[in-house]
Amino acid sequence: MNSNQTRVIALTGGIASGKTAASDAFAARGVPVIDTDRIARMVVEPGSEGLAEVAAAFGEGILLDGALDRAALRRKIFDDSGARRRLEAILHPRIAAEARRQLAAVDSPYAILVVPLLIESGLFSDADRVLVIDVPESVQLQRLTARDGVSRADAESALAAQSTRTQRLARADDVIVNTGSLEDLYREIDRLDARYRDLASNPD
Repeated sequence: MNSNQTRVIALTGGIASGKTAASDAFAARGVPVIDTDRIARMVVEPGSEGLAEVAAAFGEGILLDGALDRAALRRKIFDDSGARRRLEAILHPRIAAEARRQLAAVDSPYAILVVPLLIESGLFSDADRVLVIDVPESVQLQRLTARDGVSRADAESALAAQSTRTQRLARADDVIVNTGSLEDLYREIDRLDARYRDLASNPD
């Protein structure tokens, strides 16, 4: 996937699975982390070509003081698969190009590429490995309602909008079952960090 010798590990998982805690743990171990959620925000910053194209496609009503009004945009694409595809056609190529630009600048045995919608988007299918942060749907629902203060119905809708747990696990090369403590998660990250460094130094 990368023109240099850096191996790319695509990290994904369902909502409220602990992707951020996992990627932060890799970063704390000196691993470069490129987060496509951050890039998605960057490509629609005020004054960007991305934002101008989104506004042209969905109307000036998705702008607030020159910035993207995310709530207004969500209302535009909610339950409208055609609108969602139009938005993805604008954003996904920009996100992919910026992620690859950042990866090209990495000088490390491996890098973590955080792609929450890896399965849904089809982006970065050429990553060297896929790491899935996995939790049962019951845990996702519990965390969502506690963390975001949303209703059970809204939490279930959020899960329904993503790929299923089965679909994610079918793509996984590596899995962290993140139902324990942070210390449990860190032990798994230590194990995989050692494994990825070994794979990078012994590719065959």
